[in-house]
Amino acid sequence: MHFRPLHDRVLVRRIEAEEKTAGGIIIPDTAKEKPMEGEVVAVGPGARDDAGRLVELAVKAGDRILFGKWSGTEVRIDGEDLLIMKESDILGIIETTAELKKAA
Repeated sequence: MHFRPLHDRVLVRRIEAEEKTAGGIIIPDTAKEKPMEGEVVAVGPGARDDAGRLVELAVKAGDRILFGKWSGTEVRIDGEDLLIMKESDILGIIETTAELKKAA
């Protein structure tokens, strides 16, 4: 199945957090918080401004992002748990050192 979000919505796959702390302590599933980091799977075409022009989203498929703890709506598509959220729920894009060097 192919899913395409509408308007300024984004489909996100959570990136699971590490199962150990820096000191090597294993964190049980019951004590883990849901990760607030994810990968953009698909994006909608964008929102309309006051003049009716389409404003494209700042994120694209493949971007790693940070989002609010309670952001989005959980859905299951093709057996995979995903989130649908508005672009405004995204706090920022995580860029790697290689991406920063390429942009400079």
